[in-house]
This record gives sequence, C-alpha cells and structure tokens, in this order.
Amino acid sequence: MDIRLEEHTIGEIVEKYEDNDESGVIGFGGKLNIRPAFQREFVYDEKERNAVIDTVFKGFPLNVMYWVVNDEGNYELLDGQQRTVSICRYCSGDFSIIKDGTPKTFNNLTNKEKETFLNYKLMIYVCKGDDKEKLDWFKTINIAGAVLTDQELRNAIYTGPWLTDAKKYFSKSGCPAYKIANKYLNGEMNRQKYLETAIKWIAADEGKSIEEYMSAHQHDSSASALWLYFNSVITWVKTIFTFYRKEMKGLEWGIFYNRYAGDRLDPAEIEKRTAALMADHEVTKRSGVYAYILSGEEKYLSLRQFEDEDKRAAYEQQQGVCPICKKHFDYDKMHADHITPWHAGGKTVPENLQMLCRDCNLKKSGKE
Repeated sequence: MDIRLEEHTIGEIVEKYEDNDESGVIGFGGKLNIRPAFQREFVYDEKERNAVIDTVFKGFPLNVMYWVVNDEGNYELLDGQQRTVSICRYCSGDFSIIKDGTPKTFNNLTNKEKETFLNYKLMIYVCKGDDKEKLDWFKTINIAGAVLTDQELRNAIYTGPWLTDAKKYFSKSGCPAYKIANKYLNGEMNRQKYLETAIKWIAADEGKSIEEYMSAHQHDSSASALWLYFNSVITWVKTIFTFYRKEMKGLEWGIFYNRYAGDRLDPAEIEKRTAALMADHEVTKRSGVYAYILSGEEKYLSLRQFEDEDKRAAYEQQQGVCPICKKHFDYDKMHADHITPWHAGGKTVPENLQMLCRDCNLKKSGKE
C-alpha cells in the first residue's frame, strides 16, 4: 500500500466545487469526492464551521486530512469532510464570519485577503492500495478519531452503483426503509444502521458475511433485490405479529424470516400466546417472547430463577440427596429445578423447588 503526504492549497480544493445536496459534493477540479458513500452528512454547527475559517485566517494549522485513491484514479475524502465543506461553502459565499469586527463573506474580502486565504496549505495523506489494505488503513484512521461505524467503513471499500442505489432505500432522510420499518429497527439511517441490518439479514440467508455480500454485488446496477427482500421481511412481521409492541423494536426479524417464513403460522393464535407471555411474571425478558414463539426455546425468555436462600433451604430439607438418583452431593454440585416445569404451569416458588444433581437435571430438562 502506498501512503504519501501531500500539500494542497485551498484554492486547489475549491476549484470546481459543487454541492448537489444528497446526490454528492465534489471539489479539487472535479477529482475529489468530498462526500463519498461512507461519509455522513454535514454536521458542523455555526460555531464549529466559523472556527475553521478563523483558523485559516490566523494561519494556524488545521488537522491533517485523509484521502484515498479510487478505482478511477480520482480521490475520495476519508477524514476531513467537515473542514473541507466549511472552507468550500465560505469561498462560495454561503455564509459570513466576523472579521475585524465586521461580518464578511469571501466576496467582501480584499484581493490580498482572498489571495492569502486561497494560498493556505492543507496537509493531506493520500492512500492507494487494494480493498483489504484500504480497509485496514481506514480502521486505523478511525481509531485515531474519524469514528466511522463498521458499515461506513464497508461503504468506503465497496463503492459502486449497487451501493449508491441501496443508499436510496436505506440511508437518506425519510428513506423508504424508515417509512415502513422504523418501529422495528434500531439505529440511525445516516449512520448506515438500516443498510447494515438489511444486508446482514439477506447475507445470512445466503450463508455469507456482510462483506461477502457487498463484494458480490458491488458492481450490480441496482439494489432492488435487497429492497424487495427487506419488504418481504417487514410484510411478514406485520402479517404474523398483528399487534405491535415496543419489545418488537430492534429484533433480528430478518433472521427469523429466513428460518420461519415457510412455517404455517396462525396470526390469531400467535397474538393470543404473545399476550399471555407478556403478562406472565415468570418471563423476565419480554423481547424474547417472539423468538420463543417461533423457536419454542425457553432460553429466550430468561425465566425467573429461584432465590439463593430458597435453594439452600431446599438442599437442607433434602439433606443433600438428589430425589431422582438418591445420591448425596455437596451444595455447589446441585442445581435448582422446577418440579412442575414452567411450560406445564409451574411457578418459581419454594413449593415447586427441588435440588437435583447435574446429571439428573440435564436428563430431566432434555439437554442430554
């Protein structure tokens, strides 16, 4: 991998600067993608933005920036978007700052002041390498302070028409994914969480990692397959679980869909069971109700456990003897067990407690 340090003036950076809002921002004579696929939208507030311009006027150094060479031989901005956009917007006359006690846009400056501003040099590290090398470098830079999410890092590597189209569905403000699924997904769209979730689900269905899926589709012209899959997941959820509850937000609905969409499920019966489980005091993890209903595995419910004092009392009452195998065990070798299991109506009360040895407990619970 080739990494080199370059100096470029503000005048070079703002040449052919264009900001087409969500469709892209370019500069450096049209060769620099200032807002590539992995970057967030501009977030500096007025104070931070003006501080950048004031730093330039004072001739103080700005932090080093990072660019990467893309497949076409042009550049994508990895770290420094906020500073770069602030500078470009000022030179375009988008805002003024207080200079010598007076609000001044770039056009209000004297010719000498403009020349000095445009000749200010920015320090930029430029990286060129293969996908793995660039991803490793991005992670290193991210640790240093750029703080990109995992999906933003992936977007930096697998840029192309597929990603551009996918972001239309999953990453823009008020995007279609938000409109149909915001009650079911966690995270922020512009931090790529919706996109990451959708890819994770469809990739899992194909037995792939997110990286493998993005690599396989990087040069596809459309992400319609991902969007149609995501629609199918959300439609299935709304059809099978007809009454929305807050515990449904953030669950792995795509993974459930992959495994259980082919099962014959009765929405009315499922709602009846869901309501009963939500009201069951034995269930301590209500968000696990949905996984339990689909899989039948009680582990998702985090059922109430017996108190230590009740376990000790039962052990002493049994005199340390397992009621099944009739052998004696030390207290720390025994396990608390519901005499009548939870699924048969048993409660976590002292009257329903017995202490079993490990082997008998496993056999009774069907774990062996």
